[in-house]
Amino acid sequence: MTINETHDAEIASWVASANEPESDFPIQNLPFAVFRRAGSNESFRGGVAIGDQIVDLARVAQIGLFSGLTQKALEQCAGAFLNGFMAMGEEAWSAVRLALSRALRTGAMQEQALAEALVPQAEAEYDVPAQIGDYTDFYTSVYHATNIGRQFRPDNPLTPNYKWVPIGYHGRVSSIGVSGQSFPRPVGQSLAPGAIQPDFGPCKRLDYELELGIFVGQGNEQGKQIPIDTVEEHIFGICLLNDWSARDIQGWEYQPLGPFLSKNFATTISPWIVTLEALLPYRVPFVRPESDPQPLAYLDSIAQRAAGAIDLQLEVSLETEAMRRSDLPPTVLTQTSYRHAYWTAGQLVAHHTVNGCNLRPGDLFGSGTLSGPTLDEAGALIELTVGGKQPVHVSPDEARTFLEDGDTVIIRGWCEKQGNARIGFGECRGTVLPARI
Repeated sequence: MTINETHDAEIASWVASANEPESDFPIQNLPFAVFRRAGSNESFRGGVAIGDQIVDLARVAQIGLFSGLTQKALEQCAGAFLNGFMAMGEEAWSAVRLALSRALRTGAMQEQALAEALVPQAEAEYDVPAQIGDYTDFYTSVYHATNIGRQFRPDNPLTPNYKWVPIGYHGRVSSIGVSGQSFPRPVGQSLAPGAIQPDFGPCKRLDYELELGIFVGQGNEQGKQIPIDTVEEHIFGICLLNDWSARDIQGWEYQPLGPFLSKNFATTISPWIVTLEALLPYRVPFVRPESDPQPLAYLDSIAQRAAGAIDLQLEVSLETEAMRRSDLPPTVLTQTSYRHAYWTAGQLVAHHTVNGCNLRPGDLFGSGTLSGPTLDEAGALIELTVGGKQPVHVSPDEARTFLEDGDTVIIRGWCEKQGNARIGFGECRGTVLPARI
């Protein structure tokens, strides 16, 4: 992929809201989702965001504005999931993006026809954009790993393998939901400090984790590795992700095999998937400290070193029930950047397949909690509050060590720099309900 006409910051759209400076969805973005009109019996189908509108891709395919590969790709977007479109590969993804970019520009001949395919985002509801066959959650922030490790192993916070191998675990697909998801507080076993046997009951240390979701496009055959030099041909795009975590349950269960009930009760993703092509202007070098081990050959390439990282800004806000009652805005808890990740998205894919594991279109990776180098950039409450020892104030009358019932966590992400269009991700929102016990 290379910078092309779709990235030109001077392009404007006949959809006026797309030209607003703070819009997440200018014509240079064009992310994908699955939607329908809220409260309707319509089928879910693929859509592309432009300003405050959605281009209904099923309708566009029906109208027949385009032909060839673009039309075939649009037909794959007409169903309830985007797996078929994801499987078509980079050429098809770029063809649709280019065709829509040209048709949505000011003065485009297709304006009248395409205007009939617009649906206001305010009238839409969303579903998970793909049938997710498998979900792997990684651990790619060295700052998060160090902060957490220090709470349990003050003298040796990082495990010996951390700087050599992307660490991950297999997550649960069935509980992945789209932004707006609400879920009951999980219950399970936990061992209180000093206790000799565990208790059972509602989680007392419920947390969020600021992450990105990485959707696989074209997969690979079982036994066939995806080499690092071509790995990004297999990444469809990126969304926001919240890997909700029950810290007290996690602390009791995670040895020797890792997270289980502490993680599988809910994972929330944003509806919009931003393509790697849209993010090209925000690619930055992947750099390791010289004193750290450098990636092994199968995780290393000239392209990854030159532009493997993404300068993507991330923000977490909290809204409590009391704040809603008082009509107070959410409180920003943290801001950080994806450029601090210790492993790139491409390295995660290459590592996942190096043993012959076969990925499929629509598979999802979690980046792992994304924390920056300072504590105010921490991507989870367990870090911000130093294990619950230092509460954070979220309003004049409220503080939090961990999440309480009724709390809503909102994750936002965007890329922005002078001379380029702002590329936004929308939001990833989830709410904690009381436990069912």
